[in-house]
Amino acid sequence: MTKLNETIHRVTERVIANSRDSRSAYLDLMDREGDRQVNRGTMSCSNLAHAYAGAEEDQQAIMAARGPNLGVVTAYNDMLSAHQPYYRYPERMKIWAREVGATVQVAGGTPAMCDGVTQGEDGMELSLFSRDTIALSTVVALSHAMYDGVALLGICDKIVPGLLMGALRFGHLPAIFVPSGPMGTGISNKEKQKTRQLYAEGKVGREELLASEMGSYHSPGTCTFYGTANSNQMMMEMMGLHVPGAAFVQPGAKLRQELSRKATHRLAEMNKDADFRPLSRVVDEKAIINAAVGLLATGGSTNHAIHIPAMARAAGIRFDWTDLAELSSAVPLVARVYPNGSGDVNHFHEAGGMGYVIGTLLDEGLAHGDILTVWDGGFEAYSKEPGLDGDALTWRDPGPSGDPEMLRPASDPFQADGGMRLVQGNLGRACFKSSAVERERWTIEAPCRIFQTQHDVAEAFKKGELDRDVVVVVRYQGPRANGMPELHKLTPALGVLQDRGYRVALVTDGRMSGASGKVPAAIHCTPEALGGGPLAKLRDGDIVKVCAETGTLSTTADLDTREPAAEPASDGGMGREIFAMFRANADGAEQGASSMLAMAGL
Repeated sequence: MTKLNETIHRVTERVIANSRDSRSAYLDLMDREGDRQVNRGTMSCSNLAHAYAGAEEDQQAIMAARGPNLGVVTAYNDMLSAHQPYYRYPERMKIWAREVGATVQVAGGTPAMCDGVTQGEDGMELSLFSRDTIALSTVVALSHAMYDGVALLGICDKIVPGLLMGALRFGHLPAIFVPSGPMGTGISNKEKQKTRQLYAEGKVGREELLASEMGSYHSPGTCTFYGTANSNQMMMEMMGLHVPGAAFVQPGAKLRQELSRKATHRLAEMNKDADFRPLSRVVDEKAIINAAVGLLATGGSTNHAIHIPAMARAAGIRFDWTDLAELSSAVPLVARVYPNGSGDVNHFHEAGGMGYVIGTLLDEGLAHGDILTVWDGGFEAYSKEPGLDGDALTWRDPGPSGDPEMLRPASDPFQADGGMRLVQGNLGRACFKSSAVERERWTIEAPCRIFQTQHDVAEAFKKGELDRDVVVVVRYQGPRANGMPELHKLTPALGVLQDRGYRVALVTDGRMSGASGKVPAAIHCTPEALGGGPLAKLRDGDIVKVCAETGTLSTTADLDTREPAAEPASDGGMGREIFAMFRANADGAEQGASSMLAMAGL
């Protein structure tokens, strides 16, 4: 096995050291939970009758404990294209479980928001905290203590992190994620982006814009750009929580069905009488490092600068942006997937996909090859790509990259570093996704213009007030202020300004996801403006510098002499008022922006 890269080794050892007490406490809890796991043979008959009543043809098998009883936690709904295929999964999984002497019950469902639908709307202010809600829903589902393993059905932005955070509190059980795959490729990403910018300039109308968007988002499956949802699938592979190669096979394909069937069989095998692999032992410090390495190597979504620390905390692991930035200095960029390149995740998969990425990372000692995975072949098995030999699943070496403009070996990467940089200074700490930004734009220094909402930015753009070199500051967008919504509505306007030749950057305590695109952006700024963070003290015209080269986020203004600007009032509606508890108790973006974990003292 190739020797592990020194930087990755050093960061891993630091994470292990920083997590020693919290990780030990978590594993002790999981051991106690495993020791006192409910023996259904000792439960009261009334309790059992309630649990068995709806089991129909599986009732006798569950009552007799003939094999493991597997719980399914599903995020199915048919408004969210990525989750629409999950409609039939539970009934199929029941059949597949019977093939190996197991049974399946749907333990419960969780919410599943589509950030694409709520983008720029009031509902987006619930999005980040839907992750905590999903985690809590997962805990409720599993609290019935009827299960010997857990199948987690979820793909998109907050859903996978939420499912994992909840399932980790039942980490004495084995668990596996079962994806459903991306929709087919639609119109070119370049064409879609062009239409969005033309609409922002008022050169095409709503009818043309909608036709373009429908040409891109057109059928069941995950959106095909490399945003948070597809970054989730990458990370589940990097952590060994999928059947190898399951991430990017399209819905409806025979291969997709066989991978899901195999996931059900494999979950049944991981029981205490056989190849026991509890989730608490699979998700360890090395698995978290692998997730971060995969994020950096593929130019994944900046949302995971928030989600990885939160998922890690749920397993008793401490991981922060210093760790992420140091890993980024050593992990090369080996993939360019839209919005960082021209091709989408289908092209990525066809060019070699996750099998190629994991193989080249292992070859160069850039990932931990000795992690415990849900698969009995270990992590090396994830460097293969799945296929069918008749009806039988097979795995083969993906070979060289099928498209050097999409995938390159780690020994000859697109970029020497992972493209996720920490910028910090007297304006706080923030993330800068350099992999999507031309190097000549890594440093922007200009007078700032202050806004409270992305809609105000759009209005100023339409009036021509931003036709100059400018650092756009959008504040009071942090977790405690309004739930830290994504600010995708900013991207087209700022992209137009940049194309007009202006030096433009964005600074915000809000989020931009994997679609921040070509405009330099310091995002997730912490401390957030609410409560007196530095952004709250900026004024129009202050000189602000954002530099990915030196890791700088600063202003020449004397902030110590100023009082914070007035905090904007929320008018409620769309259920936002009900989420006041989540906002009030959330911790900072670098800690994972979770109220659930903060209130639990984790």
